[in-house]
Amino acid sequence: MAVQLTKEIIDLLNNHESTKVLSTLDGDDFPHAAVKESLLAGEDGNILYLEFLESSRTNKNLVRSIWFNKKVAIAVKGKQGESYQIKGIPLKTHITGPLFQEHYNAVREKHGDVDLAAVWVIEPEEIIDESFAKRKAEEDAAHSVFLHLDRIARRG
Repeated sequence: MAVQLTKEIIDLLNNHESTKVLSTLDGDDFPHAAVKESLLAGEDGNILYLEFLESSRTNKNLVRSIWFNKKVAIAVKGKQGESYQIKGIPLKTHITGPLFQEHYNAVREKHGDVDLAAVWVIEPEEIIDESFAKRKAEEDAAHSVFLHLDRIARRG
């Protein structure tokens, strides 16, 4: 089931200074994670991934994800420490048409004489706030006794 991207996540995805990692599964279900600057928020609430290379591992794995209903994970981290993991499912790929042409033109304008192999559409299904402050608060609430001995000794 799809979840809605927040404005903060949309801004992070569309910010060229954010670090973005796309993780896919290969044919043996081994993860393949790669930094992908070409991840961005689509206007319809999905995530778009612009693939430049036909034969990339990521592209092959995304095709396999569609065939075998495999999920992907996206990690995005901003300059201020905000960090999210987005789990999703690849819905389709555009290799022609208006959406493809729009991004093809933008890629050529930005990067010069390069190709665009595909525009992948990924539907977000789960969003996890992975920022340290959020995770620390969750861990303290759920596991208050998980302390190093030196911290316990200082309390006494």
